[in-house]
Amino acid sequence: MVNEARYAHTNLVARDWRNLADFYVRVFGCRPIPPERELSGRWLEECNAVPGARIRGQHLRLPGHGDSGPTLEIFEYDQKLGKPPAASNREGFGHIAFHVEDVEAARDEVLAAGGAPVGRLVRTEVPGVGPLTVVYVTDPEGNIIELQHWG
Repeated sequence: MVNEARYAHTNLVARDWRNLADFYVRVFGCRPIPPERELSGRWLEECNAVPGARIRGQHLRLPGHGDSGPTLEIFEYDQKLGKPPAASNREGFGHIAFHVEDVEAARDEVLAAGGAPVGRLVRTEVPGVGPLTVVYVTDPEGNIIELQHWG
């Protein structure tokens, strides 16, 4: 086990970092953490293996964990590679999840802010865990978001 590991952030590569960051701020109450980043140089190219890498973006503090909680790092590269359509069962990182009080209202807010539906809203009982209301949607760039409420 890595000595004293502590979760720090998840990176989301955006087509338009400002628009995507604004979505997460407006819809989920994420808070921008200054400064905005503009990164380039040999160190970055060596680290991420992208020749000529130039990145712009910002960290957003995720809601519900206080001032020292993890962040969502939304970065935009000058050199972009396209991505396949979102799929819940694609290998690799699948989605980001937010616990919300009202899943239906949160879904409607995501859709009104430019997101899209993935599946239907479901209410179920998870054996040994309890009642769950859940739905998958996407943000405006097609990244999957799980909206959930337990209890």
